[in-house]
Amino acid sequence: MQLTEISFGGARPIDGYGPGFFRVGGEVFEGHVLCLPDGVRLWGGFDTPEALTALAGALDVLLIGTGADMAPLPAPLRRALEDAGVAPEPMASPSAARTYNVLLSEGRRVGAALLTV
Repeated sequence: MQLTEISFGGARPIDGYGPGFFRVGGEVFEGHVLCLPDGVRLWGGFDTPEALTALAGALDVLLIGTGADMAPLPAPLRRALEDAGVAPEPMASPSAARTYNVLLSEGRRVGAALLTV
């Protein structure tokens, strides 16, 4: 069996998470995060849709981690994203983190907005 090391290019994969934090590219971020191919920053959560609507046209996929469990997106956030032409993929944050890493390794233009668990 031949093993091939995964390459993320210049992007930083999500290494782990725990109560109230994410570890991305070896750096710990306390709170909700927005992970993009060009960097990682803290995110204000569902009350700050403008951080996500600004990504229109820049990503192929926007994963939205809803915390420890899968939950529907709040209606105002979903409407704002739809109006901006952004199609969100909501799922539990652990699933979104794993999916982000897979898509990132494939070279996709992917973003993940993650609520803490």
